[in-house]
Amino acid sequence: MRPSIHFSIHRTLPARADWPTANQDTEIDRILTTFRLNAYAVLDLQPGVTESDIKITYRKKSLLIHPDKTRNERAPEAFDRLKKAQTELMDEKHRERLDEAIADARMLLIRENKWTVDSEELRTDDFARRWREKTTQVLIENEHRRRRQAAAQMRQEGREREQAEEELDARLRKRKHQEEWEATRDQRIDSWRTFQKAKSGEPKRKKQKLKPIG
Repeated sequence: MRPSIHFSIHRTLPARADWPTANQDTEIDRILTTFRLNAYAVLDLQPGVTESDIKITYRKKSLLIHPDKTRNERAPEAFDRLKKAQTELMDEKHRERLDEAIADARMLLIRENKWTVDSEELRTDDFARRWREKTTQVLIENEHRRRRQAAAQMRQEGREREQAEEELDARLRKRKHQEEWEATRDQRIDSWRTFQKAKSGEPKRKKQKLKPIG
């Protein structure tokens, strides 16, 4: 369930992507200087917009900065970031995590300043700016946490893989030993029979009578 949030980070932007066409270089610079973990900011959209808004915005901006339509050397990089942001926002789980991070940033800011959800400060441009900054901070912390968890998982998987390889090697050694043992079975039997035959063919030694003493 996506959290219910009253977003106002980009207060000057319309909910739909109906702004006038921007200069290509300006838009490319904007995309490349925007915090990339915030897909809303990359697309220049307000959190909470519809999937239709996301698609329309992406289409307009992708056509504007497409590498085939500009000589700007950074166009391919900006185009890739724009595409990634659109993909992330169209992914329900990723978008929910992003919305939660933005909501957490708002609540943290309110608590740190001992405000309430009805405080007048929440309706100012200064709050909107500080909210963006806090959102960036929360997203960075979340990304660091995700990377630590991913690294821990990789180490665990590495240990499990190493243990599995050791167990496999042990089974292979045991199997090889068994095969070698079976391969020499006939040889051992023949050796035993030869030994027994040789032993049975030896002349029996007579027991020497002990002379009585005295």
